Amino acid sequence: MIESIKTPGMGVNCYLVACEQTKKAILIDPGAGSKMIESWVKDKGFEIVNILLTHGHYDHIGSVEYLRKELNTEVAIHKDDAEMLTDPTKNLSSFLGKGMALSPAEILLEDNQELEVGGITLKVIHTPGHTPGGICILTDDGLISGDTLFDGSVGRADFPGGNMQVLISSIQNKLMDLPDETVVYPGHESRTTIGRERSSNPFINGNI
Repeated sequence: MIESIKTPGMGVNCYLVACEQTKKAILIDPGAGSKMIESWVKDKGFEIVNILLTHGHYDHIGSVEYLRKELNTEVAIHKDDAEMLTDPTKNLSSFLGKGMALSPAEILLEDNQELEVGGITLKVIHTPGHTPGGICILTDDGLISGDTLFDGSVGRADFPGGNMQVLISSIQNKLMDLPDETVVYPGHESRTTIGRERSSNPFINGNI
């Protein structure tokens, strides 16, 4: 089961990937609105096993410190984005005058790593380009793509650590092999499918 809530401000899609049988879940990309997210999670009645981050930009990590404590859980991020949590310049919050520096992640992820949550498995797919340690999360219910792949677009690559050539390569070589019917749950805006993006996304089919 995948459910989402849109966080205030930058409109990040915060996801809950849950096993309905065991009531265990992973919370992905809790941006702003920490108490709103906390209430949403508790109303669902799931135990949060981990907070999982698709990358380390400030808009995706705003509620991490609060929820890590309140939900008594640990934070996981790809090893190549680990420093973004503790460095306001790297997570871009310093450019907004906020200076967001979090505690280090307890879990450092690698490509193809699998995480067990109750009776479901989440697979880490390293998709650098938006950030060096950007990842997508593959589940039986779909792909959570963070800021790698969007409906009709792709993530920005003009931030420090970004590289558009690397990003497009990540998408083409790691995501376009997935079945057409795979539902894509992006970090912002509306969901899509791999088939739709393969056929009509101009960044992927060479029309840009």
